Amino acid sequence: MEIVLSVLGGLGLFLFAISNLADTLKAALGNNIKKWIGKLTTNLFTAIITGTVVTLILDSSSAVIIITIVLVKTGVITFRQSMGIILGANIGTTFSSQLIALNIGQYSPIPIFIGLLLSFLARSEKLTNTGKSILYFGILFFGLYTMERAVEPLRNNSKFLEWMTMLENPVRGAGTGAIVTLIIQSSSATVGMVITLAKKGLLSLGAGIAVMLGAELGTCADTLMATIGADRQSLKTGIFHLFFNVVSITLGLIFFTWFVQLIVLISANANLEQKIANAHMVFNLLGVLLFLPFINVAEKMLNKILPDKKILQESES
Repeated sequence: MEIVLSVLGGLGLFLFAISNLADTLKAALGNNIKKWIGKLTTNLFTAIITGTVVTLILDSSSAVIIITIVLVKTGVITFRQSMGIILGANIGTTFSSQLIALNIGQYSPIPIFIGLLLSFLARSEKLTNTGKSILYFGILFFGLYTMERAVEPLRNNSKFLEWMTMLENPVRGAGTGAIVTLIIQSSSATVGMVITLAKKGLLSLGAGIAVMLGAELGTCADTLMATIGADRQSLKTGIFHLFFNVVSITLGLIFFTWFVQLIVLISANANLEQKIANAHMVFNLLGVLLFLPFINVAEKMLNKILPDKKILQESES
């Protein structure tokens, strides 16, 4: 029971930090983020770079994609521009897993203290938001550190180890990752837990990658919810995100064995948690590279399935 409560507490801190970090940074950037995105997405490649950078700043691909859906709805950017941002957001989110793989959780009280100090002493809203961002960043890693310490006793639990072995099956592992992400509404948290378990030797590379693949699918839920009541352009943005992830995950499962071997090859003597973080990055990079030649096909297909109402009315008249 103590393990469960500690894990839930750590997970709660992690989710609290991610949610507030994204909101605080959006507040700090204000309307500037909308202006930047509008200006820096004039073509597909700049849109991908913009999506990557903004996701790095906000530390949440879901937040970036939801913002993108809103921008499409308000006419700031087009559906075409949003496709590049979504691809970039999938790349940007992998950098957080690289940070999580590093053993910096034990130093998390430092940014927590600095963030609190800045928040209390700041005399401007900008500096206050900066302090809060540092604070939430520290809480994020303290949550992971709490979970890491909590799961240590599970090394000797035969039932838990037996269950984790079942995740070696790619489909079962991916299904678990998708369900967990649907429940906690954060793929970063799911990947964070996977890396935490790997650090303690409770999860194999294959099982970790399988759960990571499922997390990519589960993260589509909140972005699809953002399209409820939206126009067709915004709806196409959410569907494109789902389509990209479904295609990427399907290919990942089909070539699962070869993908695991590739990660082992390129990771050399890296530890297990670093290999899983590498797998997260390589998977999303490969997905974007493979998707790029077919971006026009995807755009035409979605435009045909969900044509603008004006175009639909003209064709019917």
